[in-house]
Amino acid sequence: MKISDAKIMTAIVTPFDVHGELDLNALANLTEHLLAHGSEGFVIGGTTGEAPTLSHDEKLRLYRAFAEIIDGRVPVIAGIGSYNTAETIAFGQEVAAIAGIDMGLVVVPYYNKPNQRGMVAHFTAIADAVALPIMMYNIPGRTGVTMANETVVTLAKHPNIHAVKQCTSIDDLGYLVEHTPTGFAVYTGEDAQALAAKTIGATGLVSVASHIYGDEIAAMYTAVDAGDFAHAAELQRFLTPRMNALFMYPSPSPVKALLNEQGLETGSPRLPILPLDAEEFVMLKSVLAGGAK
Repeated sequence: MKISDAKIMTAIVTPFDVHGELDLNALANLTEHLLAHGSEGFVIGGTTGEAPTLSHDEKLRLYRAFAEIIDGRVPVIAGIGSYNTAETIAFGQEVAAIAGIDMGLVVVPYYNKPNQRGMVAHFTAIADAVALPIMMYNIPGRTGVTMANETVVTLAKHPNIHAVKQCTSIDDLGYLVEHTPTGFAVYTGEDAQALAAKTIGATGLVSVASHIYGDEIAAMYTAVDAGDFAHAAELQRFLTPRMNALFMYPSPSPVKALLNEQGLETGSPRLPILPLDAEEFVMLKSVLAGGAK
């Protein structure tokens, strides 16, 4: 399956054991569960995967293990980006050598806040030097800067930049679908935009909610493909408050709490993210059940 054929890409959590170390057996169990419930591909080592708390060696160990778990069944995108261009290139070259990694996720540089020219130079340098197709990750809420639509369009013409994960507005998604080259994949990274993104022609969704609601998201996209927009809209209305609830506390603590409750052990997040306390978990469950907002 090509990445552009994967409509539901799960930004998979990184399971940790009771000692806070990588739990690769739990990762394998979770992956099989997600594949059985709507996931058509994965982003590993992204925001939801707690990439900022993973060491260089942990990321390589995680990516190698995950590539073996997937064994070519669906596309795998691995996080390689940082605010350091040279280090991103060096790490990307290491990841590109791992068989079974299909694409590298490169976030807009955070903290040092480059301008648009700097962003073009950053992504171009990486795409020129790393033998791995690149997905750009535009998430201004976390980076402090926004990659402008025209910058995305400019970079989309690079032969090694194949996709964008866009966490801005539906207007922006529509512009990118309209103006990027044929074959360039435009994904929303906002769960609540899942239906709107699909209907305006985006490739699909990079999702956190698919850990919990993968069947419902898949059913919604199936309804769209069948022209049953009334049912698709009904599913999105059900999903939207629940998708939003998964971010009512710092992510990925809500989704990890719910997976642990289901018996899919993923452990606690690493500091500085804390696991939900008892009161927070009760509130989360209430919102998911349609109670307090």
